[in-house]
Amino acid sequence: MFADRAKIYIRAGKGGDGHVSFRRELFVPNGGPDGGNGGKGGDVIFEVDEGLNTLTDFRHKRKYCAVDGQQGGKKKCHGADGQDIIIKVPAGTVIKDEKTGKVITDMSNGNNREIILKGGKGGLGNMNFATPTMQAPKYAQPGQPSKELEVTLELKVIADVGLVGFPNVGKSTLLSRVTNAKPKIANYHFTTLNPNLGVVDLTEGKGFVIADIPGLIEGASQGIGLGHEFLRHIERTKVIIHMVDAASTEGRDPIEDIYTINQELSNYNEQIAMRPQVIAANKIDVIYSEDEDPVQKLRDEFEPKGIKVFAISAVSGKGLKELLFYVNELLESLDPEPIIFEKEFFEEEIRLADEPYTIEIDEDGIYVVEGPKIDKMLGYTNLESEKGFAFFQRFLKDNGILDELEKAGIEEGDTVRMYGLEFDYYK
Repeated sequence: MFADRAKIYIRAGKGGDGHVSFRRELFVPNGGPDGGNGGKGGDVIFEVDEGLNTLTDFRHKRKYCAVDGQQGGKKKCHGADGQDIIIKVPAGTVIKDEKTGKVITDMSNGNNREIILKGGKGGLGNMNFATPTMQAPKYAQPGQPSKELEVTLELKVIADVGLVGFPNVGKSTLLSRVTNAKPKIANYHFTTLNPNLGVVDLTEGKGFVIADIPGLIEGASQGIGLGHEFLRHIERTKVIIHMVDAASTEGRDPIEDIYTINQELSNYNEQIAMRPQVIAANKIDVIYSEDEDPVQKLRDEFEPKGIKVFAISAVSGKGLKELLFYVNELLESLDPEPIIFEKEFFEEEIRLADEPYTIEIDEDGIYVVEGPKIDKMLGYTNLESEKGFAFFQRFLKDNGILDELEKAGIEEGDTVRMYGLEFDYYK
């Protein structure tokens, strides 16, 4: 199976906590604080690997975590920084926030390496808090929490021209004729099960990249057939070659086919439907109608609307040169800038990987706040010092604990208990 979509969980490393310790050496009075700083957490980095062309690897591994920074040590030792994690993806991969669908980054057109989540900063050890009036601080700064995200990876092939149409109209045959691509070709529906790319080389160094998109059918934008799975691959294309069976070898009306496919493109993304189109009326070598010329009917219908119609035979090669040179001229008349999906999701929207806590009211009316986050904070905070208590208050506010207490109905004068600590609540 061609894997062009995956959902994974990523987490940056947490910053290491600062250390609380004091210098203790013989014959060295008043050694003072010497707790070192914590190390920085590892980053989550996405990197383009030119050797990849699918997202198959992400079917087997869905969780990617960078290493946490180490805690600072005594004797002013700095904790080791956490190791980054580098995630390899194919060129053209768009990374989106799974929850909102917003684009985080587009790994294409020169954007070969990007830090998606930055590791948390390490906390300062108590050696940084010594002052003339506070010579023995018994508290240190915790490391910054890690950041985490669930992201969706979508591979959108990088091509200038998209080749669309109903199944079995000759798209793969055309691609094999005008490029070195070797798509599977057979006379039954859905021979093509994944997008095929080929490079069209014209004279004087001119040319373009063309993508054969698996056949679309009516309802493709709602998930019918294979089309829904691959419509994303024409989002980067600037010109669409709309291929039809002019000979109606399967009994379909080519004009109706074009309107049907265009409606599916519009349902999926109106901007794609508005891009320049060229109609390739294929299989002219097997047209046997004596009453009317089906290619002329196509021209009468679509050329007044500015859509050029070319009569071709993908098997014999007739008409292909004129079609390809016209498409190249059309591309040269358009903005040369590649289609890149703009960043919509920014770092400040990334949530922190948080440890839970609970707020309950016991039978004595005391508000009990517990959880690993609270226990850890009390372990490195000296509440007997003025600065330590100020840090404790900021912790309650910054982590939303005070807001949660108010939602629970706390009033001034009520008692709050956190493990071995009790205090009265006042705004």
